[in-house]
Amino acid sequence: MQAREATSDLASSGGARGGQMALDAAQASPTPAIAATARILARLKDQPGPLLPVLHAVQHELGCIPAEAVQTIAEALNLSRAEVHGVITFYPHFRSEPPARHMLEVCRAEACQAMGGERLAEHARAALGCDFHARSADGAVSLEPVYCLGLCAQSPAVMLDGRPRARVTPEKLDRLLAGLREADA
Repeated sequence: MQAREATSDLASSGGARGGQMALDAAQASPTPAIAATARILARLKDQPGPLLPVLHAVQHELGCIPAEAVQTIAEALNLSRAEVHGVITFYPHFRSEPPARHMLEVCRAEACQAMGGERLAEHARAALGCDFHARSADGAVSLEPVYCLGLCAQSPAVMLDGRPRARVTPEKLDRLLAGLREADA
């Protein structure tokens, strides 16, 4: 019986190949995204349950999890691309495309809903001209839902560029967005 050498087929799952092979291939002629992904995988792939920490680290470094990184992650962790893609699309925190310059997160938790959060969310969508998980009409602001900012006693709340804002009314949101536009000008 003759032994066959395994070959790398991009359409197949990473489970049939060793994880080191993916890292070696990624380091041979990497794009910046692949090089960053390979560095992160080298650091995190041997810890228990590494997929979520790897995805968080890739998104933190690159701003998103680009499609070109999915194959490298899948192969290094002995997963299929479908498994990695399934996790990315299951959790709303993960993005496949870079966010806009600014991030507006509107709390959708119960306390904020009870204090006018739905009206605030409707106003944010109208003011930005987009729905959740999208960019404003001018491309400057990403609108995302978030499920509790810890400001329940001061709801409704939003987070704008990483800064929590409490007791936000539609009028206050308009002032915050106008401040962004002034800062960008």
